[in-house]
Amino acid sequence: MNRFGKIVVKCRVPILILALILIIPALMGYLNTRTNYDILTYLPKDIETMKGQDILAKDFGTGAFSMVVVEGMPDKEISKMADEMKEVDAVKDVLWYGSVADISVPVQVLPDKYRDAIESGDAKLMMIIYSTTLSADETLDAIEELRDIADERVYIGGMSAVVEDTKNLSDKEVPIYVCIAVILSLTVLMITMDSYLIPVFFLLSIGLSIIYNMGSNVFMGEISYVTKALAAVLQLAVTMDYSIFLWHSYLEEKEIYSDNKEAMAAAINKTIVSVVGSSITTVAGFVALMFMSFTLGKDLGIVMAKGVVMGVIACVTVLPSMILCFDKALMKTKHKPLLPDFSKPSKWIVEHFYIFLIIFAILIVPAFYGQSHNKVYYNLDSSLPESLSCIQANKKLEEEFNMNSTHMILMDSDINSKEVRKMVDEIEDVKGVKAVLGTDSLIGPAMPEEMIPENIKEVLDNGEYQLIFIMSEYKVASDEVNAQCDEINEILDKYDESGMLIGEAPCTEDLIRVTDHDFSVVNSVSILLVAIIILLVFKSASLPVLLVSVIEFAIFINMGIPHYTGATLPFVASIVIGTIQLGSTVDYAILMTNKYKVARYAGESKKEAVTSALRTSMGSIIVSALSFFAATFGVGIYSDIDMISSLCVLMARGAIISMFVVVLLLPAVLRVFDGLIVHTSVGFRNKEADKRTGKESYNYEKHAVV
Repeated sequence: MNRFGKIVVKCRVPILILALILIIPALMGYLNTRTNYDILTYLPKDIETMKGQDILAKDFGTGAFSMVVVEGMPDKEISKMADEMKEVDAVKDVLWYGSVADISVPVQVLPDKYRDAIESGDAKLMMIIYSTTLSADETLDAIEELRDIADERVYIGGMSAVVEDTKNLSDKEVPIYVCIAVILSLTVLMITMDSYLIPVFFLLSIGLSIIYNMGSNVFMGEISYVTKALAAVLQLAVTMDYSIFLWHSYLEEKEIYSDNKEAMAAAINKTIVSVVGSSITTVAGFVALMFMSFTLGKDLGIVMAKGVVMGVIACVTVLPSMILCFDKALMKTKHKPLLPDFSKPSKWIVEHFYIFLIIFAILIVPAFYGQSHNKVYYNLDSSLPESLSCIQANKKLEEEFNMNSTHMILMDSDINSKEVRKMVDEIEDVKGVKAVLGTDSLIGPAMPEEMIPENIKEVLDNGEYQLIFIMSEYKVASDEVNAQCDEINEILDKYDESGMLIGEAPCTEDLIRVTDHDFSVVNSVSILLVAIIILLVFKSASLPVLLVSVIEFAIFINMGIPHYTGATLPFVASIVIGTIQLGSTVDYAILMTNKYKVARYAGESKKEAVTSALRTSMGSIIVSALSFFAATFGVGIYSDIDMISSLCVLMARGAIISMFVVVLLLPAVLRVFDGLIVHTSVGFRNKEADKRTGKESYNYEKHAVV
């Protein structure tokens, strides 16, 4: 290990040159990594709705459609526009009344249920069928071309339009996220650190590790837009501690060594042990996300886990090289840090530990209740601003046609037409179903078979499967639409057991079911992994339970607040925030406990050990929490994508809450359970030190609380 520090110091210039050269392949990798803006594609591939989407894409040559509302446009203009739209790449067909009948034939010839489904006042409904999948690049490009063809009287809605608008908004905002995080982090560090220049090198070093991390995502093929938006900000937040620790170690070693190169070599060796230990819990939190069956967790977990590892590597190679090359400038810009001495607050907190135990006892019930009764939304367009084109189009669908979602049935083409019509009749009687459109539902009194054009038949029946569209009045992810889907599935099973109900609403119902399961799995895995790490670090049977409990209390408070403020959280937040907050902030508790262990082993009484541990760790905990807060809070306030905004606000608030809980509650826990800790842990008792100080180790049963 000592040799590694000397190698880094000796090769500092080549390391910096290599670091700069590596930016080129990293940028190439970043530019060649596709971004996936469709959250529903992360559902497990073996569930029925996803299998149905695959069949739709492979056998029908389509996987997406857009519902279009046209207001106040004459039929001749609509016909001309439809013909132009058909020429757009990735558009398979454009369906409207003029597609199945001559526009000279009045729409009044249709039965009321069909007429109401396609016409409302001066508004008419169209459907654009794509030859590519919902979130394929070709589909998204087609949306842009279709909007260019359409004018202000045309509203293009549906999930593909939502994905396209999400893409445009996210791509515009992500660079601003990074700028906000950098500016706020720089401000906090300049105030709390002892040099005006060192924060710049912290950010440069971490920035390089972020570039490498994002470039290495090319081996994954693609990442989600949520991961892309959060990765840089979150990596900056969780790896800043490592840079701070290296700097402090370097300054300490400079007081021992006259040569700054020797001081840095020693600091690197000291830092490696500390940051590797610290990073393991953070990595464990992200690894826990990989256990989600909803693979967005795996996507975020992999990217962030390797981001932490790259942050550690940059901290012990690139940052030391920068510091040595600019050592004189750094020493000239040193100043007295603005953080006060924490001796008096530490003493007061430890002496009045019972106050914080009482506060804990008072808050635990409402905190637990609040976090378990949060309102969560699953409708993906709920996270977007109402000013976007797709949201306006979906509102028009609701206002003009009382339509909020469209389902699709995939069923065997060989099923008797009479049976299909009978099934359609049953489905039309389901509450909230506005209309059912398929080949067999059109044939008969509404439309003789010979009047249906071949291109329409090809869209609705490929010889193996037939496709039936169900227009629903209910919103996606609502209890009403979920009940509706369940009832439709029961009807479908009576006529075709292999039939599938697919579409955004059925997929979202699966999303609710899958993520409810993932929530308990991820929390359990993260707690188990972190507890094992604490067990190995401290060789203690009691500390894993005590430290995890302290941070879980902070998580309960953080996640309980939205219930009492009336906020509705995106479904992702309830799954990932707990494990991210646990993995990222349990280090605060580990730091203080380690200092408590050293003091206890040196023979100090439990009160003295807890006081000195709090005094010497409080500054580091505050700086760490403020850095995390600065990197995430600004993004949370700025972002117009509620999924990103909510996650960042929760992470920022979680860091501050964890800071207060560790500083105020953990000393009380260590003091109350001192006897238990000492008797169930290795390295807390030193009989020789006890003899030298004239103190005896405490008997837990005899002195439960002192």
